[in-house]
Amino acid sequence: MTRICVPVCARDLDRMREAVERAADVADIIELRLDCLDEVEISARELARLGGGARSLILTLRPAEQGGHTSLDYDGRRRFWTSLKPSGTDCFFDLEYDLVQEFASAQSSYPFVADWKRVICSHHDFEGIPPNLQGIYEAMAATPAGILKIAVQAKDVTDCIPILKLLERAQNERRELIAIAMGPAGITTRVLGLSRGSVLTYGSLDDESGTAPGQITANQLRNLYRIGGINSQTEIFGIVGNPVGQSLSPHIHNSAFAAANLNAVYLPFQITDVTQFIKRMVHPKTRELQWNLVGLSVTIPDKSAVMTLLDWIDPTAKEIGAVNTIVVQNNRLLGYNTDAQGFIGPLRDRFGSVKNARCAVIGAGGGARAALWALANDDANVSLFARNIERAAFTASDFGVSYGQLANADFTEFDIVVNATPLGMSGANQEMTPVSAAQLRGVRLAYDLVYNPLQTRFLRVARDAGCETLGGMEMLLSQAVEQFKLWTGREPDLGVMRMQALTQVHRAIKDGQRAA
Repeated sequence: MTRICVPVCARDLDRMREAVERAADVADIIELRLDCLDEVEISARELARLGGGARSLILTLRPAEQGGHTSLDYDGRRRFWTSLKPSGTDCFFDLEYDLVQEFASAQSSYPFVADWKRVICSHHDFEGIPPNLQGIYEAMAATPAGILKIAVQAKDVTDCIPILKLLERAQNERRELIAIAMGPAGITTRVLGLSRGSVLTYGSLDDESGTAPGQITANQLRNLYRIGGINSQTEIFGIVGNPVGQSLSPHIHNSAFAAANLNAVYLPFQITDVTQFIKRMVHPKTRELQWNLVGLSVTIPDKSAVMTLLDWIDPTAKEIGAVNTIVVQNNRLLGYNTDAQGFIGPLRDRFGSVKNARCAVIGAGGGARAALWALANDDANVSLFARNIERAAFTASDFGVSYGQLANADFTEFDIVVNATPLGMSGANQEMTPVSAAQLRGVRLAYDLVYNPLQTRFLRVARDAGCETLGGMEMLLSQAVEQFKLWTGREPDLGVMRMQALTQVHRAIKDGQRAA
C-alpha cells in the first residue's frame, strides 16, 4: 500500500486549511506541522475543520532542536499536548522521545494517548548518523508508542545503509517504523523505504514547501519514481556523482522504464567516496544491502577513478580512459563508455562526416576524453585546450593530438569548438564561459556538452561571434539511449525521453524566472 505523507506548514489556520485542501489531492496522510503556526493553540473544532474528514492527520509540534519551528520549551510542549482534545478527528500524534517517556510513565491519562497505537515516537539528528543508532531504536521500541520514527542526516549515499538495515530489523521484530535519511544523499530511503517496510514516506506539496532536507515532492514520489510499484523484484539503477541533484537522468530513464512497462527505478546517488560506494553498495561480492542493483550511470568527478574498481572494461572505454556506464552482471561489474557515441552522433547528423574537420576541444576531463576519442576515431584534426597546460599535455598525449593553453587561445582556424568543461552548468557556474566571443570569431560550429540550461553562456557568446551552435541535450539523450540498451537489451522510446528532459529544463527556467 502506498503511504505518502504530505507535511503542511503555514503561519495561520486559514493558510494551513488551504494547504490541506491542496495536499488532499496527492497525499494518503497529511501532517499538520503545528509548530509552524504563530499561535499554536488549536481547538477540537478547528482541528476537525482542518482535517475535513478526507484524510488521516498526523499532528506534530516539533521543537527547534529537532528541526522544528516552535519556540515553546519542554514544559510548553507538554502543556499543549495535555490540553489537546482531538475528538472526532482521525489523528496520529508525533511526539519526541522525551515526551513519550514522560507520558508513558505518568499516572494520569491524556485524551490524545487513549490509543498508544496512534502515537509516533520520533527522533531527529541533523548532524549525521549517530553511532548509537541501534541503541536509540531499542530505547524507543521499549516505549508503548505504536510507531517509531527515526530521521538522520545523510552526507553520502552510504549513510542510507544503516537506515535500510534498521527497517529490515524492525520488520523482523514486527515493529512499525518510519526511517529516513535526510538530505540529497538520503533520497534512496525516501523512494525505497515503503518497499522495505517503512510505515510511510514523506513528500512535500511542492518544491518550495519541504519541511526537511532532501524532501522531494509527493508528485515525484508517485509519478517520477512510481513508488507504488516498487517491490523486492524491482531493478534498481542510478546516477553516481557529486552533485547529482540537478541531473535530468532520473527523469529520462524513469520515463523510459515506465513507457516500456519495466519494474525498474532510477535514483540519484550522491557520493563523496566512489571506492566505498562501490564496495559497500554496488559490488555483489562485498555490498552490504540485499537489493536488485543492475546498472549505474557515472558522472563527474568519478568517470576515471571508478575504472580501477571494475572487473571488466570495454576496449573503447579503456582507450578513452573513462567509464560512464556500469552493468552489474553475474556478480561482476562491467564498464562501458556511451559518451563517445553520444557526442559524435549529433555531429554526424549535422555534417554527415567530420573527417579532416579542424576541431578544438576545451577541457581535460572525462567528457573531453570521450570527445577526443570520437573525433580522432572519425579522422578529424583535433587539438586540445585547457587552463592547466600540464594536464592538457598529459591528456593530449593519450590521444596523439596537439594541445595548447586556453588563455588567449585563437580559434579562428577551427571549424568546430567543443566546450567539454562544466562551466555554464546550472548552478554557481551558470554565467561562466571558457572563452569569449572574440576567440570564437570565424568558427563554424560551437558545441557545448552542458545541457542544463539549454542556452548556456558559451552558446550565447558563440552566436554573438556568428557561429552555428549545438547544445548538449542531444548528446545527453543519445548516450542515455545506449545506456538503456546495455542495461535492458531493449530500444527505449526516445520521444518520451526527450519530452521529459525538455519539460524539466523548461520548468527549471520558469522556476528561475519566478525566483528572480
